[in-house]
Formats: sequence, C-alpha cells, structure tokens
Amino acid sequence: MPAGERLVQRVSSTRTFARIAPHVIPALDRTVHRLTRGKVLLSARMLPGVILTATGARSGQPRRTPLACMPEDGGSWLLIGSNFGRPGHPAWTGNLLKHPEAEVSWRGQDIPVRARLLTGVERERAWQAVLAFWPPYAAYQARVEREIRLFRLERR
Repeated sequence: MPAGERLVQRVSSTRTFARIAPHVIPALDRTVHRLTRGKVLLSARMLPGVILTATGARSGQPRRTPLACMPEDGGSWLLIGSNFGRPGHPAWTGNLLKHPEAEVSWRGQDIPVRARLLTGVERERAWQAVLAFWPPYAAYQARVEREIRLFRLERR
C-alpha cells in the first residue's frame, strides 16, 4: 500500500476526522458533482463514490447524499452506514429502509437501484469484504455500540 493511502486511512480513522468530515465532505462533493455534471466526486480520490437519491423517510422528498461505496462484480454496490464512526445511523439509511427504490449517480450515469439491508451471514461476508477494501471502517465500528448498516444496491 502506498504511503499516501496509509496516511489517508490513518487520518480518516480519527475522531477529529469524524467530527469535521460530515460537515465538509458532502457539501464539497455535491458542489463539485453539480459543477462537473456528475463526472467528479472529490471524495472518490479516497474511495469510490456515488450520489444516492432516495426518498426521505419522513418528508417524502428526494434526498441527494454523496456516499463512499464499494463496487461489486456484476454492477451492484455496497453502501456502508458508518456515519464516520459517530453514534446514530445516518439519515440516508432510514430513508432506504422505508423507501428501497432509489437512484445512484455513478461515473456520470444515473442508475435506478433497489436497496437491501444485509443481515446475518450475508452481512458478515460483506463486512469482511468492506474491511479488506477500507480498513478504517473497523475503527468506526469500534467507536459505536450500534451495528453499522450495510446495504446492497442492485440495478433495477
């Protein structure tokens, strides 16, 4: 692993990053994504990313959220509800639980998807793959008592 990637992983595992990143990274991602017409996500320099458009669980309104993802063979994605290792599930996970039909913007293309919360053995296998893909998720899980939600997004 290159030294730069190790540094990014170390920094992203810290509590300071968890306090600051949720306020800065999504706003930057939304702006750059809009300005580049869906072609660029700044956070994708660390991890692959999508813009998830899901229906709000309470509002019923479309909610656009930039998220890191783990692309899978076959064209599906894993979304990790880590919330940067902060307490409480991120709002987008509640939106997907209530309204699993969603859309992702992936490399400039809008793709209709259906989200499925992973549980049991399937979740455990996916979690091990996620940890191999981006080890800082282990630090996020260690900081919270809740089980981090994992969703598989499959094309509709």
